Amino acid sequence: MHLINVWNKLYLHRYKIIAVAVLVICAFHSEAQKTRWVEKNNPNYDNRKLTYGFLIGIHSSIYQIKYSEKFVTRDLDTVSAVLPSWSSGFSLGFIVNYRLTEFLDLRLTPEVAFYENKIRYQFTNDPPVDETVENTIVEFPILLKYKSERRGNIRMYMIGGVKPGIEASGKKNIDQTKPTLEIKETHLNLEAGFGFDLYYPLFKFSPEIRFSRGIIDMLGNKTNEFGQPLQRVNTNTITLYLLFQ
Repeated sequence: MHLINVWNKLYLHRYKIIAVAVLVICAFHSEAQKTRWVEKNNPNYDNRKLTYGFLIGIHSSIYQIKYSEKFVTRDLDTVSAVLPSWSSGFSLGFIVNYRLTEFLDLRLTPEVAFYENKIRYQFTNDPPVDETVENTIVEFPILLKYKSERRGNIRMYMIGGVKPGIEASGKKNIDQTKPTLEIKETHLNLEAGFGFDLYYPLFKFSPEIRFSRGIIDMLGNKTNEFGQPLQRVNTNTITLYLLFQ
């Protein structure tokens, strides 16, 4: 429901968003023209076949749910709504970047991500219950990076690929008699984003925004009171990465 509201707001303000995007692109293009003829830092950096680095990520994630057929029948009339909400987290990782061509790189970024996803169950005759799923996931993004021409010390790029992951640890249900929302330990996401390479004398700094969408069902137990209303659970994540190479 929250995701639908976000998309509705984006649609209502689409012309403002487009106008801001055009202004940002124009400003970037103007700045790039100014810096095109400045002295380049690390002029031979992009000639390296293999480079390494590290990254820090700050993300916001939400569960995307699909109600089960049982939810709309009288067999399950105790649950009136299931409402996921956005939650924040962070990740740390390494960068292995291999240059394929002048404008195309293969990038591997193994990382450890810390998630806290929240979801509220509203019941017909009982007070609402908030479920929080905390887990630490080891992720292995495999990405292709398509780069623009370098202008001065700035280079824009687009990036995309897949991100498999496996849970390293999580908040377990200690009281086995109490049902909880159970999530599978393996994950698979599609990723797409964009960023800027900023060249400095001793390193390259790259701010990057990446969007991630889960493509496999992560719902574990579908038979208890928290799993019955749902047919499918995926994750949507927006991450701001700061990369140092």
